[in-house]
Amino acid sequence: MSGIVLSASVRQNLLSLQSTASLLATTQNDLATGNKVNSALDNPTNYFTAQSLNNRASDINNLLDGIGNGVQVLQAANTGLTSLQSLVASAQSIANQALQTTVGYSTLSHVSTTIAGATSSNLLGTTTFNSTTASSNILYTGTAGGATAASGTTTLGSATAAVTGSAVTDNTASPALSISAGTFIEGASGALSTAATTKFADGDVFTINGKTVTIKAAATPTAANLTNGSGVSGNVVTDGSGNSTVYLNAATTVGDVLTAFDLASGVKTAAIASGAATLTTVGTASSITGGAISLQSTTGQDLTVTGKADDLKALGLTTATGSGNATVQAFRATASGSLGSLIQAGSTLNVDGHVITFADATVPAAAKVASGSGVSGNVVTDGSGNSTVYLQGGTVADVLKAIDLATGVQTASNSGGTATLTTATGQTASSISTAGALKISTGTNADLAISGTGNALTSLGLAGNTGTATAFTAARTAGVGGISGKTLSFSSFNGGAAVNVTFGTGTGQVQTLNQLNAALQANNLNATVDANGVLTISAANNYASSTIGSASAPIADTAAQATRANLVTQYNNVLQQIDTTAQDSSFNGVNLLNGDQLKLVFNETGKSTLNITGVTFNSAGLGLSSLSQGTDFIDNSSTNSVLANLTAASTSLRSEASALGSNLSIVQIRQDFSKNLINVLQTGSSNLTLADTNQEAANSQALSTRQSIAVSALSLANQSQQSVLQLLR
Repeated sequence: MSGIVLSASVRQNLLSLQSTASLLATTQNDLATGNKVNSALDNPTNYFTAQSLNNRASDINNLLDGIGNGVQVLQAANTGLTSLQSLVASAQSIANQALQTTVGYSTLSHVSTTIAGATSSNLLGTTTFNSTTASSNILYTGTAGGATAASGTTTLGSATAAVTGSAVTDNTASPALSISAGTFIEGASGALSTAATTKFADGDVFTINGKTVTIKAAATPTAANLTNGSGVSGNVVTDGSGNSTVYLNAATTVGDVLTAFDLASGVKTAAIASGAATLTTVGTASSITGGAISLQSTTGQDLTVTGKADDLKALGLTTATGSGNATVQAFRATASGSLGSLIQAGSTLNVDGHVITFADATVPAAAKVASGSGVSGNVVTDGSGNSTVYLQGGTVADVLKAIDLATGVQTASNSGGTATLTTATGQTASSISTAGALKISTGTNADLAISGTGNALTSLGLAGNTGTATAFTAARTAGVGGISGKTLSFSSFNGGAAVNVTFGTGTGQVQTLNQLNAALQANNLNATVDANGVLTISAANNYASSTIGSASAPIADTAAQATRANLVTQYNNVLQQIDTTAQDSSFNGVNLLNGDQLKLVFNETGKSTLNITGVTFNSAGLGLSSLSQGTDFIDNSSTNSVLANLTAASTSLRSEASALGSNLSIVQIRQDFSKNLINVLQTGSSNLTLADTNQEAANSQALSTRQSIAVSALSLANQSQQSVLQLLR
């Protein structure tokens, strides 16, 4: 072949034909594959760029499945929320039924008072009252007469304490109380007889003014055998505080019993050292003469003895018999009409905010009275209700005068140190009857409240009204009614605002029922008044199950409570459905209503994510709890409390639905974005590698034509050479 020589034209045509054939083959391949870049050899840059775009599109496409599952998880949670909202609405409907049913109580807790003449338009009625009467005798006045004798054969002697002339007799040196009894059955002044054991048994107990005397049938213990703090004197063991034990044996005497009684009543005191008791007599010790017993009591005390009836009878204090306990009481007899020294110097009475002071002295002359004060009898007053009673020469009338000045029953005008007293219009001065009953008047708009120091209340016989020695209170007895100027107060009731209103016609005062209810409403109370003037303040219907202070408890309506109990059962059934619905709101094992979390990845690098934290929306998670019959739905208050929880639960559901909706919107947007991005990537890749079929088809046609021409040209060039060969032949 190396010997064959082609002409230049042949060679040129042959090369052109080869080039055309190659281009035609490439064009036909592009048309066949649809790509103009089929390998890195075609176009390295476009090939690898397109491959990168396709890989990213593939990675994002793989994430679409997870995003789609996330959408379904959110859809499942949203479906659950819709159902939970419906269930909460159902529970609200049940609670509203409880509000609309009959009040669960036939009678509400209430307090009532009668105001004569009161109507709904005028609660005040009238403003006059009868005077207050103390429920005890006043002591130490000659007009009171002797005290009531104790039961049985006991009679009372008289107290010797009295104001004599200008000096006060020291009452501590004389008996405060003397009880002369009948024959002391079990012996006179000597030893107790053998028969005593039939009257005084082991374990018998006397109680004297709160102190105990115990009888014990045994030999008297020695000092060394006593408990720490006790001491022995004769056959009596005392703790030094008034409590003692009498050891009943052959050596026991009546004197031992009297010693124990005196220790209990305070006539004797005991100093205890090394188990021995040293006794000291205050005043006059109890004694027995000719079989008659005289029991003593200390200053300022009456005598109260409690014990077995047979034991008291043995002492001649009562005629009662039997195995039970009996009590004998004796009160001091009265003095001669003056104040006894039992009202001590410095004692005070506080009467409705005004102070009465007692002074152990004679009343000063008018000239020596402080400016602005005045003297009337043995009382010095400042004219404003405060006064001083001078004991030396003072009488009970002076005390009553001072009390009337404090209550406003009497008023005083002071001039030159002299006080001129005037009884207020429509008032009656306080007094004391011949039977010793104290009658204390009050001002128009005030009840009586007296507190005192020292022993003033005890001396006046007032302390027994309340069972204490420091205060005495008494309300006016019903006259023709009237509460003008009175104040009504209620502390906070069921979280309401405390009520403190004053009745009257002045600014800020209450006169009508509507005004009173306006004040009570804020404290969850309601007032009514009937045709008889009975004002009743009761708990509002919303708090029908509540009790006002110490008032009577409300009375339940059985039928209404049964209806409400049935509603409780319905409500609890709804809560069970809330729990199961929350548990069932899952997709592919993920439950955003049961505390699960959902993480979605949006790009191939894992840097674009969305974390969705679930909630626990069972009944407990929504703040709802099962109700109890007899506790919940029993009145509107308890029902409103449940409704408040349901409202809060509904708000939580709506808030979470909004959050889920927002997240679902985000996920769906990112899902669409990913789909569109895949399309963009794939389109970009195609733009780099796909062939233009129209262009390639035209190229193919052109190359085919070109190839035909090249073949023809080659043929012509070849014919030209053959002509030369013909000449050589």
